[in-house]
Amino acid sequence: MSTRRSLYLPRRQVIRGLLATTAFGVTSRLVGCSSAPESDAGKTGAETAGSSGGDKPLVVGFIYVGSKDDFGFNQAHAEGAAAIAKLPGVKIVEQANVPETTEVQEAMRNMIEQDGATVLVPTSFGYFDPHIVKIAGEFPEVQFFHFGALYQEGKTPKNIGSFFGDVDEGQYVAGRVAAQTSKKGKLGFVAAKPITPVLRNLNSFVLGARSVKPDIQVQVIFTGDWSLPVKEAEATNSLADQGVDVISMHVDSPKVVIETAEKRGIYSSGFHAVQSSLAPKGYLTGTAWDFPSVYTQYVEQIKSGKKLMDGSIPHLTRGGLKEKFVKLAPYGAAVSDATKKDADATQAKLIDGSLYVYKGEVKDNAGKAIIAAGKNLKVTDPALDKMDWLVAGALGKVGG
Repeated sequence: MSTRRSLYLPRRQVIRGLLATTAFGVTSRLVGCSSAPESDAGKTGAETAGSSGGDKPLVVGFIYVGSKDDFGFNQAHAEGAAAIAKLPGVKIVEQANVPETTEVQEAMRNMIEQDGATVLVPTSFGYFDPHIVKIAGEFPEVQFFHFGALYQEGKTPKNIGSFFGDVDEGQYVAGRVAAQTSKKGKLGFVAAKPITPVLRNLNSFVLGARSVKPDIQVQVIFTGDWSLPVKEAEATNSLADQGVDVISMHVDSPKVVIETAEKRGIYSSGFHAVQSSLAPKGYLTGTAWDFPSVYTQYVEQIKSGKKLMDGSIPHLTRGGLKEKFVKLAPYGAAVSDATKKDADATQAKLIDGSLYVYKGEVKDNAGKAIIAAGKNLKVTDPALDKMDWLVAGALGKVGG
């Protein structure tokens, strides 16, 4: 979700440039100099894939804005890619550390034209517009799946699908675990930006904590961007200095926050992926993306003949715990048996619909009623997609 600039040319971009200077009359849509049958001449890999029957694998390309082993957003997607690579008849190609610039367009073109990818998953939020939109227009036969729920009917090319996970339920459970483990009743949260997805993550964590201890408080620090390791370490140390004994976060890679919390001898609750190996003493749990489940579902649909282009695969899909878009990370050593039992029971109620994260009355941290008494909102309610407030118990301010 962050913007990082690489200082090198990707391997495929170099190859593409070299081939483009040869005397083979290569056009802007490079096919290369393979020995493809004459009937396939002039077609891209996407157009020829599967044309000779079922002997060719489904090639899926994954592009990451950061490192595949960042213990965060990128690693979660890479774990999904690794899962579908084990499925029969599936081949994956990957490229990491691709910035949210025209470089990602080059990466997408090369995966299609040189690797034969017919499905692309450019994972970062900033890849969508104009980059994915542009390449999808150039290659209408290729299916693009993007995490971010940005598809707009009538505006976005039909070969683009958006999907998004609602983390609220998982964070509510994680908040309950944090509150029950805390000895001081003071929690902390390191957040990148005060935008709706981050605020939903934060507020549901606070609501979960206060459902156990109504007076508990969560000190919030916004760093200002998705990946600022120095500021993340400073924020974690500042929270520890203020007496916080459990910290959660929403940044691209929770690694720095969790490792710093472990060094300070306080507990941590993770996000994006499972970070238990970083904090064997203090890691409690966390909300992790279940991308192996999500990408397996997509591959199964594609292999059965379904497509975005004809609407047999929905253009906009979202889910939570029940739909296996998100999951709760395994409990750490510091979590008591009683807390585990409570968390499991809470998760079951959220999945069966008997418990709501946003159960009125809900007030913001300025005392204004946001959700009226007696009114319950499901996590899919459109009103929550406009969230611009901090819930009561969250110490901080939006933009501050």
